[in-house]
Amino acid sequence: MRSVILSCVLPATVAIAAPLGLVEKAFGAEPDKQFFHSVEGRWVGPGEIIAGKYKGTKFTCDFNGSTPASKLGMTLDGGCRVGVFTQKMSASVERKGRDGYRGTFMGGSTESGMDIVGGNVVDAQKVVFTINRKQLNGVMQARVPDGNSMTVTVAVRVNDQLVPVIGMSLKRIDSVEVGAIAKN
Repeated sequence: MRSVILSCVLPATVAIAAPLGLVEKAFGAEPDKQFFHSVEGRWVGPGEIIAGKYKGTKFTCDFNGSTPASKLGMTLDGGCRVGVFTQKMSASVERKGRDGYRGTFMGGSTESGMDIVGGNVVDAQKVVFTINRKQLNGVMQARVPDGNSMTVTVAVRVNDQLVPVIGMSLKRIDSVEVGAIAKN
């Protein structure tokens, strides 16, 4: 269970923290653009498994987001660390016309990851995606209350009820060059 959560669900949680491209106005992309733009860059922070067999397991993640040149979507690369072990994480999501968002994490469900099978940007501060891997169905939600913090929650469906299983609190850590200060 731990490996499923760490290698499949965690990449999904951060996948929503992604940048943006271009799309026709017919799809109402303005809130999508605003959201993806707000989460572009480098994000780091702690997370915790909040339900299930490994409840209480804490981890830290570090991700870099990039924006495709001509599509509405994102690519995120980085990793999460539990104790001394680090797992590389990667995610890609893009808008597929009227079908909404589609994407893969860690190679998708055909490999060791998960698929994004739908979802939408609620407004410039919140996105919700539907996730799937074989019998595992659920949602990922990300909220960006300000330009420098993001909360991510992953919930899975258990007996017709969504149960939160992972929570993350990320902070923006963009690299900024610092100039020398001249002595007086």
